[in-house]
Amino acid sequence: MDQQVAAAETGKGPQHEVVIIGAGVCGIYQLYRLVELGVNATVLEAGSDLGGTWYWNRYPGARFDSESYTYGFSFSKELLEEWSWSERFSGQPENLRYLNYVADKFDLRKHMQFDCKVASAHFDEDADLWRLHLEDGRDLTCRFLLTAVGLLSAPTPPRLEGMDSFEGPSFHTYYWPQEPVDLTGKKVAVIGTGATGVQVIGEIADKVDKLTVFQRRPNWCAPLNNGPISAEEMADIRSRYDEIFAKCARTPGGFEHEPDRRGFYEVSREERLALWDRLYGEPGFGIWLSNFREIFMDEEANAEFSEYIADKIRRRVDDPVVAEKLVPKDHGFGVQRVPMETRYYEAYNRDNVELVDLQETPILRITPDGIRTTERDHDVDIIVYATGFDAITGSYDRIDIRGVGGQKLRDKWADGPSTYLGMQISGFPNMITLAGPQSGSASTNYPRGIEVGVDWATELLQYVWKHDHTRMEATQEAEDRWTQHVAKMYSTMLMRKAKGWFTGYNSNVAGHEYGKVRHLVYNGGSPKFRARITEVADEDYTGIVFS
Repeated sequence: MDQQVAAAETGKGPQHEVVIIGAGVCGIYQLYRLVELGVNATVLEAGSDLGGTWYWNRYPGARFDSESYTYGFSFSKELLEEWSWSERFSGQPENLRYLNYVADKFDLRKHMQFDCKVASAHFDEDADLWRLHLEDGRDLTCRFLLTAVGLLSAPTPPRLEGMDSFEGPSFHTYYWPQEPVDLTGKKVAVIGTGATGVQVIGEIADKVDKLTVFQRRPNWCAPLNNGPISAEEMADIRSRYDEIFAKCARTPGGFEHEPDRRGFYEVSREERLALWDRLYGEPGFGIWLSNFREIFMDEEANAEFSEYIADKIRRRVDDPVVAEKLVPKDHGFGVQRVPMETRYYEAYNRDNVELVDLQETPILRITPDGIRTTERDHDVDIIVYATGFDAITGSYDRIDIRGVGGQKLRDKWADGPSTYLGMQISGFPNMITLAGPQSGSASTNYPRGIEVGVDWATELLQYVWKHDHTRMEATQEAEDRWTQHVAKMYSTMLMRKAKGWFTGYNSNVAGHEYGKVRHLVYNGGSPKFRARITEVADEDYTGIVFS
């Protein structure tokens, strides 16, 4: 590693051996691994501080849907001993404090550059390095480019007329102001009822004068059932961390929740109901991930369970007309990531909350005073756009990334991503897409997935350095095989019919229409993904060419 530093200082090599884009959960852990090895690495972060998702998303109600103690890093026993989680599903302020604590504990901040937005990254074929241009005008070079840009970090406002004309505060939830927003006595509009909208609505319904929810289409939601973690429980968790992380490693989703191995049709209706009643009352994703496997693949099984959840919604919402509008009709429960809610359905029982169904009365435009639908004008003081993200590939599309022959990554991925193992791209040498599309991180408990991906990427780089290579690149054949494998797994899942970000659907993004499935995530589960990438490494990284 000393040779890397010396080469950079004499101008005979790139300024940095490794540049990591993004200082969120993934970028922090990747930087830790490289600093530990003495590598000349830096992190470029568009925000003014570290944290990624937990830096940007400051909206009311923002919190984990993974159990806090399964979300934290597992690499340091000392860190696990020192940190105490206050809630089973921790909120944004605590999550950001945790990531800052990690960065400070391991002295990582000095290797990070903030307010550094990467405008372009072009591969120099003659020198086998990446040339980066930043929006602040600077240019940087690196041998290896590692992207830790996040899965949901390219927010998509709606395409509505008159958005600039509104005279009050308006913002996408991702850009919720850092200074507290006083909602007291205000008339607030929330557009969108996905995972973010569900959190916001449940949190602010009892704090505003009037809340108008503009629902584009309903989502299946399940209770988060959050609660505090006592000192005694935290001590017990510490004593079981090895067991907890081992369980996460063997489950498909990287959570503590394991699927019910019994066959859906092998047990009686009464037994199915007993399981569902228990899971519905328990914390977290159990209702989704500890269920029968058939609900993800079998239409009849999914319909039966969806009707069970629909009945729960009808019981929790007083007005039967409103309740029916909150029951999805275009997809079944669990075929896309399930929003976890707290007091969400009860919000609609309040006199100050109104649900506007945009399938019945679409928005015509935003006005200076509020929102105009085909039915009437809604005067509001604040508009919150909870309209989602250009998932997984969106953050890549916003950087001008060019590989061999000047090929643009956004052009290569125009009809959907193609990768090798979700971490390599043919035609884009010396680039590792950490937690990239089609990787095992995109559909699992995120930190559990990224630790696997980062460890693999770090070992790949060590292999390159050990053999004095300056270039690595996935073959087109290996990429084609992996992409076809990922696509084939979609064919068995009801997910392929859903209008969710797992399939790349987003009505706010041109070209991402329903019916055009983009194979963004690996559906084989964490153990299978880990086994496959381990096999590739054991075979001296078959599918990757070194020179």
